[in-house]
Amino acid sequence: MRTLRRDFPLHLMLVPGVILTLIYAYGPMAGIIMAFQNFEPLSGFFKSKWVGFDNFTYVFHLPDFNQVLWNTLLISLFKMILFLLVPLILALLLNEITKKWFSGLIQSSIFLPFFLSWTVLGGVIIELFSLNGPVNGLISLMGLKPILFMLNNDWFRGIIIGSDVWKGMGYNMIIMLAAITGINMSLYEAAEVDGGGKWKQMLHITLPGIAPMLILLGVLSLGNILNAGFEQILLMYNPTVYQGSDIIDTFVYRLGMFSQQFGPAAAVGLFKSIISLGLVSISYYAAYKYNNYRIF
Repeated sequence: MRTLRRDFPLHLMLVPGVILTLIYAYGPMAGIIMAFQNFEPLSGFFKSKWVGFDNFTYVFHLPDFNQVLWNTLLISLFKMILFLLVPLILALLLNEITKKWFSGLIQSSIFLPFFLSWTVLGGVIIELFSLNGPVNGLISLMGLKPILFMLNNDWFRGIIIGSDVWKGMGYNMIIMLAAITGINMSLYEAAEVDGGGKWKQMLHITLPGIAPMLILLGVLSLGNILNAGFEQILLMYNPTVYQGSDIIDTFVYRLGMFSQQFGPAAAVGLFKSIISLGLVSISYYAAYKYNNYRIF
């Protein structure tokens, strides 16, 4: 009771955040009921017809659903791998730069795209890879035929993955650099005394030292494996590349907003949420069991 009285002002400061979370995070969860109804906006939740799992059956038998699920997994998997690999390589390289001003300049340059919205970057990328854009201009100068990047499923998927990694790699790079700076410098000094070069120091000191951070980033990214980048793809794609870039989120958007099939759209969203919850639970359990990693 004494502790409660002492910390009461701190608890009181949490009240606005808790209220906003209940309203905007937990309140909308009541809409899950639409996944089991033939929902009609004019009838509302209470008067719409209950159809049970019919919406799920309908969605899973749609001809496009398997392709949408495959696109989501493929794009997310490549993003997840590259979001760990590219920042890790950049952090290891920047850690070897002795000139602090040059290292800071490179960090700022790499981190800058993270602050720009996809509304801005999407337009830039579309212009870069358009038929008359700079990229095709360079291709033409080399005597090659221009490529319709934004209308080709294979090229467009690569652009989606590459541009997203380019935008977000600075954030993970800063986190990994912070983890590297937290390693005890005496370990590197002892390695030099024992004749260990930069390569062996990286393998036996740096990488094991930042392993917990890599595990954390991997756990967080695995939980988002079904989030392939709704805003990015919605702003950049077109019907020509639906086959290679249509993901669950854009599929739900079109199903609910354009086709007015609110029940099936809610069913797909609920399916995605359940799978994501399971992946987060499994990945956290694996990190705890095999690496004794915990989040407090």
